Order: sequence, then C-alpha cells, then structure tokens
Amino acid sequence: MSEISIAATTAATDKHVFKRVFLTGGSGFVGRNLIRHFVGKGTEVVALVRSEKAAALVTRLGATAYRGDILDSTMIDGMKGCDLLIHAAADTSHGAASPRQVRVNEEGTRLVLQSARTAGIRKVVHLSTESVLATGKPLVNVDETTPVPAIAVGEYSRSKAAAEAIALAHSAEDFQVVVLRPRFVWGRDDTTALPALIEAAKSGKFAWIGGGNYLTSTTHIANLCYAVECAVENGRGGDVYLISDGEPVEFRAFVIALLETQNIAAPEKTVSRAVVSAIAILGDFLAKLSGGRIVPPLTMQSFSASAVEVSLNIGKAQRELGYVPLMSRKDGLEELRNIKR
Repeated sequence: MSEISIAATTAATDKHVFKRVFLTGGSGFVGRNLIRHFVGKGTEVVALVRSEKAAALVTRLGATAYRGDILDSTMIDGMKGCDLLIHAAADTSHGAASPRQVRVNEEGTRLVLQSARTAGIRKVVHLSTESVLATGKPLVNVDETTPVPAIAVGEYSRSKAAAEAIALAHSAEDFQVVVLRPRFVWGRDDTTALPALIEAAKSGKFAWIGGGNYLTSTTHIANLCYAVECAVENGRGGDVYLISDGEPVEFRAFVIALLETQNIAAPEKTVSRAVVSAIAILGDFLAKLSGGRIVPPLTMQSFSASAVEVSLNIGKAQRELGYVPLMSRKDGLEELRNIKR
C-alpha cells in the first residue's frame, strides 16, 4: 500500500485483543485490504479461498490460505484457533434473481456463522451494505432507524437483508455479531466499481442519469478497514452500523474525479431518470417472466444504486464505535493518481 494508506490504516487504536482472524472473501477487493490491514497490525489472518490462484494471492499478502467454500461445513477446521470472524464473502451481482445468490448470501452466511460458533469463535463482523434499504427512491441522510423495506428493490438487496437477519439472529453474549453497512466502497486495488466505470466510459455506454447532480455517500477502502477494526473493538453484538467517508458528495463530481485519476474524461451524455427507471422496471419484469432466461440491460437494483441520492448518517458509528474516517476523499483520489498504471 502507499504511504497514505499505511498512515491511514495504522492510525487506529492499538488495543487490539483478537489474535487470529478467520476471513471469508479474502481474495476480493475488500478482503485483500482487510488482510493488509490486520496483518499490518500483527494479527494472524486465515483466509478462506476456493482456488489455487486465490490461495497464492492471499499468501502473498501475508495470510494463511484455507481451501474450502462457505457452503461447506469443513471450514470449521480452518476456524479452529481463531477468535474472530470477518464475513466479507458475498455474491454482489446487481442483475436478475439467481439461485446462486440466494445460496451464497443466505445459506452461506448461515453456515459460516454456525461453523464459527462450533469452532469457538467469540466475535463476528458481518459486512453488509446500505443496499438493504434501497427502494429505488432517494435515501436522504438515513440512519440505522430506517426500516428495511418490506419489498426489496432487487435480489441483491433482498438476499443481503436476509443475510443480515440470519447473522443478527446468531448473536449472543458469548458470540457477538456486529453488522456494518458501507456505501460505494472505492480506493486502491478496486476491482469492482472503478473498472466498471472505466469500461462504461471507454465503450460509450456511460451516461449521467438525470444529470448525476444528486448526493452520494462513499466509503474509501481504508476507512472500511478501520471501521471493521472499530467494530471488533467496540461494536455491540446484535447492532448495525452505517459506514461512510463522512459528508456526502455530488455523484457526478465524484465519478468525474475517479475517472480523472485514470486519465479518462467522463462523457457528457445524459438520459432521463424516468426513462431509465422504466427500462429497469421492464427488465426486471421480463427476467422474472422468463425465469431468468432474459438478461435485462438494467435492473432496479442497479438503478437504485446509482440513479438517486443515497446519503448516510454515520453518527451511531462515530458515537458507539469511535469511528472517524481516516482517509479523506482528496487523499484517496491522490493515491489513485499516483498508482503506476
């Protein structure tokens, strides 16, 4: 990591008491950075991986690779001797409903939590998403009192909300489960949001929905790693915490800044929000009607993530976890500019 990231992630408190962490999703964007963060603090990390390639990756980062799957109870063996679980694995597809997403996000979470309890792990940080609150309408300065909607906007939101419920139902005095909900995770080593934006801009598929002049909360990866540490130290079992970089930013301005770090100019094309919403609704309908055989170009899940304001109030995390964003957007963007391409 760069000097900026190291300074940000190591500025956290040094009262860490958990010595061995079992991590799911270790080879993903968030998982890789969590390995760097906790290994950098002297914590042993055991990362669940499904392939030799993933095993080699997490090993290079300083973790111990454990071959297995979140749908396989044999991971209990890898968890033995660990006192903390960070559950970061998920199917994050924003497309139409799929049986795989249900299995990974719901059954996977249930089995991971059951295995951790059996293995003697004492605390769990479950990484969720603000998308569990998505309705397709603006979410303005929402906090943890905002209810999860009765009807989910898409399968990702529904399955992650179900995973949250499963995780929280496992929380007990001797097995505390804390849930974090970050929004728009970005930063160094991003293999999700930024590559998708770059591909859309280069292919001519990029357009601002309704001009893009609405607010969004964001979460730099260094801030998310620190939030996980804060949740480990101070999070209360059975509680949910929203996480972000602090004050929201205009969506258009932030995406332009992200693309500029890669020397890519954002297109000027704008499309009507009403038109895009109608396309997304139709796409969801056709996908459901065809039993998934029709793959829509856009879903309401995707629409809700990028077409309306989504701004979070992180006061609870600040008060109860002691969380303060360590990486500013300015420094995070500068870090991306300085990465050799």
